[in-house]
Amino acid sequence: MKFCSRSDSRDDTVKNFIKAFTYAWMGIVHGAAQERNVKFHLVAAIVVIVAGWLTGLSRFEWIVITAVIALVIALELMNAAVERVVDLVTQERHPLAKQAKDLAAGAVLVFSIASAIIGVLIFLPKWLM
Repeated sequence: MKFCSRSDSRDDTVKNFIKAFTYAWMGIVHGAAQERNVKFHLVAAIVVIVAGWLTGLSRFEWIVITAVIALVIALELMNAAVERVVDLVTQERHPLAKQAKDLAAGAVLVFSIASAIIGVLIFLPKWLM
């Protein structure tokens, strides 16, 4: 019988945390490298960041822009995950599989439209001055 000290369990907890973080990072890297829509949103994010830097956004505006960028990319990653799971479960065309994919894509579209509106509300007044 092996006895485990508290430090052993903490070491395992830290190792498991680092593994989980590594797997999550691998998902982000895969999405950025393989997913067309993630690539598009990353390019759009770079454009928005440059525009924000040139415009001189306030701290609050940077917080909003950062949150919006993060949420759009996170939703794209979740959409890709839903697509993978649906494809893993069935290769045949099934109405529920289509609905799952369409719903996930719809969630991204809703927030992308909202983020564009937020961008207009933040940037338009600055550009009109």
